Amino acid sequence: MPSQHTAVKTLLLTGRQVKKLLAMEDTLGAVEEAFRHKGLAKVQMPPKIYLFYDKFDGDLRTMPSYVEDMDVSAVKIVNVHPRNAELHGMRTVMGLLVLVSPETGAPLAIMDATHITDMRTGAASAIASKYLANDEPKTVGIIGTGNQSRTQILALTTQYGGFDEVRLFDIDHERAKAAARQFKRKYKDKIDSVIPADTAEEAVDGCDIVVTATSSRSPVVMNEWIREGTHINCIGADAPGKQELDPEILKRARVIIDDWEQASHSGEINVPLMNGEITKNDIDGEIGEVVARHRAGRRSKKEVTVFCSTGLALQDCLTAKIVYDAAKRQEIGRFVQIV
Repeated sequence: MPSQHTAVKTLLLTGRQVKKLLAMEDTLGAVEEAFRHKGLAKVQMPPKIYLFYDKFDGDLRTMPSYVEDMDVSAVKIVNVHPRNAELHGMRTVMGLLVLVSPETGAPLAIMDATHITDMRTGAASAIASKYLANDEPKTVGIIGTGNQSRTQILALTTQYGGFDEVRLFDIDHERAKAAARQFKRKYKDKIDSVIPADTAEEAVDGCDIVVTATSSRSPVVMNEWIREGTHINCIGADAPGKQELDPEILKRARVIIDDWEQASHSGEINVPLMNGEITKNDIDGEIGEVVARHRAGRRSKKEVTVFCSTGLALQDCLTAKIVYDAAKRQEIGRFVQIV
């Protein structure tokens, strides 16, 4: 007779359901914990694996992780296709995540990870700013007003409460203006002034925090625009050949990355490393070491700090666990037997 096995029930969650279940406050906590656990070396997280669809100008990444002392494990697959909106009316970034039981290997949940990716990427900037920016920042400059700019602002306003001024720049000026109108409405009680800047220089000049969220392959922020005391979150450089900052900024700044293997291969530092403009000695350390208190945060009012974010699978993993637990509590989603 065939052996009898316990049925495996897997929770399915759509993007709409994930949005309902995930708040930025919780995402900030999950991302900070992810950084801390990495800094304490209590995780397994191989570097992202890439497939490049050159003829379609896109790529696919696979991102497994395991937070050992919390027994939380997941695998995310996520694409980046910059021309999707123009050619197909689809999102540039889409993700799918499988939450796995470390004890049995069974799939606990399969969920849309597009919103999770958006939220944890915004949260990573906010947590990095918490440790690396000067206290009580008043002004924020954002380069690139695509979808990620929205979760960057959401995360930063959640972290800090609000700002005196936010400046936005995009090579598509109409998109920057539309984002400014949206932010004015949504954050009217938290941001005093939202300005669509005419140039990138105008957007970052004198800002306490600068965020770059573009798909550029050449510098969009120049060294002479950055004043003493500025903190920069580099979000857009997430594949080989991408670059948003003048390498002179990296030479001058204290540079903190999220993961050496990923950052050296595909983060903001990948091009200047390849060109010999900087070396590994120019990188101060990883954000996990800072969060775990193994390395200092901001050391002076005047230093320029740069956080190079490539996105850690651990961030997705712990954020997805929050979604999963909330879904079970609220009885949202549908259990199915897949395996």
